[in-house]
Amino acid sequence: QVQVAESGGGQVQPGGSLTLSCVLSLSGISTFSNYAVGWSRQVPGAEREFVAAFKWGGAGKRYGDSVKGRFTISRNTSKNDAYHQMNSQVPEDTAVYYCAAERRGGGGPYERDYGSWGQGTQVAVSS
Repeated sequence: QVQVAESGGGQVQPGGSLTLSCVLSLSGISTFSNYAVGWSRQVPGAEREFVAAFKWGGAGKRYGDSVKGRFTISRNTSKNDAYHQMNSQVPEDTAVYYCAAERRGGGGPYERDYGSWGQGTQVAVSS
């Protein structure tokens, strides 16, 4: 497993933007490009919802239906960091956002696709 840490959560007004960051603590000869990274979110009492992910090796991205066209994920392999740009936010985006990683696998929309998870960061969209 690899340590995963999210940051960047906070409060934003409807229509606003927020960027989350996800850093992987890698050791030895591990490289960031060998990891799939995914984002999901959860509100109290509900199941975790898939938001976005990119596969290891940079082979494509996928987004959940509720965020397509509004959210964009990217990564900086030199910093072992993945970014999650959230635009045109709506109150329904309010949730705890989790970043997860899987080495040479994962990249899918299910929790079982990832073996390492961060602690989550709270995002609140309200006026």
